[in-house]
Amino acid sequence: MTSDQNVSSLRAPPLVVRLTRPFQRFVHLEASSSLLLLIMTITALVWANSPFHHGYEHLKHLPLSLGVGDFELSLPLEAWVNDALMAIFFFVVGLEIKRELVHGELSTRARAMLPVLGALGGMVVPASIYAAIHWGGPALHGWGIPMATDIAFAVAALSVFGSRVPAGLKVFLLALAIADDLGAVAVIAVFYTADLSLAWLGLAVLGLGLTFSMNLAGVRSYLPYLLAGGAVWLATLYSGVHATVAGVALGFLTPSAPEDPTQETLVKRGMGAVDRLRRLVAEQEDHGGHERHRVLRELQNVGRSALSPLDHLTNLLHPWVAFGIMPLFALTNAGVAFEASTLADPQAQRVGIAVALGLLIGKPIGVSLFSWVAVRLGIAELPRGVTWTAILATGALAGIGFTVALFITALAFDNPHFTAGSKIGILGASAIATLLGVSLLSRALPPPGHANEIGPGEET
Repeated sequence: MTSDQNVSSLRAPPLVVRLTRPFQRFVHLEASSSLLLLIMTITALVWANSPFHHGYEHLKHLPLSLGVGDFELSLPLEAWVNDALMAIFFFVVGLEIKRELVHGELSTRARAMLPVLGALGGMVVPASIYAAIHWGGPALHGWGIPMATDIAFAVAALSVFGSRVPAGLKVFLLALAIADDLGAVAVIAVFYTADLSLAWLGLAVLGLGLTFSMNLAGVRSYLPYLLAGGAVWLATLYSGVHATVAGVALGFLTPSAPEDPTQETLVKRGMGAVDRLRRLVAEQEDHGGHERHRVLRELQNVGRSALSPLDHLTNLLHPWVAFGIMPLFALTNAGVAFEASTLADPQAQRVGIAVALGLLIGKPIGVSLFSWVAVRLGIAELPRGVTWTAILATGALAGIGFTVALFITALAFDNPHFTAGSKIGILGASAIATLLGVSLLSRALPPPGHANEIGPGEET
């Protein structure tokens, strides 16, 4: 082998890197998680309405058990997804909400008022439309279903327009979705809670107190928090409060400051470790690799100290939630069977219509109206480059309910006809809301390269 071949072989990336690089690119695409979510939704719908629908029902009700000693927790797959995996989803939601409250777009009154009030309108108006249709009826308990916004699909729809989207509109949608998530969590905790067990609830509160105490004591090892978090989840599950609330609470308790915020100290430690590693590699006397292992561990600790636990866990868990938990949730929850008896049932039809009207009409009207009032009263202002048509379009995209709307459906109804009607309303309205929002945005957004040249309130 020639020297040139040696150089080229050294520069060529390893086979495993070449094989995994396409997957890494896929993971980092904004719309990838939404695409996978859509694929799993279509799979669930086709499977539930195919001759093999019994296999789909068998999968949903497949019993799975987890035991330690004499203790055993046995739940069907659908319950594990909705109660356990979705607790991790809401843990990440809690992390994102806290980050926005501490450092992001909800950290100051001036930044928060427009998206918070917009989100409030996007919850109140859809819930009111649903409640008006079902007032005094058996399906009234589903009023919280059209309040939800699916951030993954909404952001994916917005990202279609690329550089045409003003920065202020992106921030508005993200902050709106975060505030919407906070409202959905509050609704789930207060209004969709079963009979309370004060003893189990007390144990959950004690577990949260222990977690908070460990934070104050400066504990940074993740194992104690994992054990405490598992205990809090289990106690919440048995308390009657939905177990996902435990995930949000634990997210709020996650420290938002890095272990060592002094950049100079971190840089000094990192440079010292790199110098030691350079000497060890040059001397080639570390035959067992023990010293190099210690230096690499030091570099890992430096990197970990540079990030807050909140940022570290958000970045660690987000791919697992986006590409694992949410698609699995869609597979086990989106499979509604389009049976003639269900479609012909008047109550199921009313539920579907009420959910659809709440998402399609209530969301854009609520978001736009409350935002307009906030601006008119002088307590908020439109971001630069954002027009009222763009706000209306964003409100339409907020009508993509999907994940959280399906989740609240599972909490709200025991009647399978109501559940089926709600799911049909959610899926149909989410598809129409996507088309409506994209159509409005195509008219409202400026040409490429002019995204920030339009002042607030100016139409294109």
